[in-house]
Amino acid sequence: MTVWSVLIVDDSTAIRKVISELFRREGDFEVCGEAENGQDAIEKAQRLKPALIVTDLSMPVMNGLEETRILKKLMPKVPVILYSAYVDKIVEKEALAAGASAAVPKFDAVSLLVARSRQVLSERAA
Repeated sequence: MTVWSVLIVDDSTAIRKVISELFRREGDFEVCGEAENGQDAIEKAQRLKPALIVTDLSMPVMNGLEETRILKKLMPKVPVILYSAYVDKIVEKEALAAGASAAVPKFDAVSLLVARSRQVLSERAA
């Protein structure tokens, strides 16, 4: 079975812990690291080489859209999922234009985040 490494990015420690725990409970994911903003995420992603990055949109220092644009230049094959409380059609369009593979609203069931992660990674592997 393939085990995918995930970098979790959110400025809220509590939310990072919940998302990390969610992925750790799944047999096919391992959390390789956590970051508190986009700049931190870029540094850690280059060092940790995750298979997937799950990032918040609204963060201090560097937001998720800026982070995604830079990551797609540095690591074009690594999918980025924007996981945010602020996902609507406009944000989703901006996220995809920035290079994100998907935008998942935080108000949806967290199981959707895992399902979407598997889908994005499976499409990459195909």
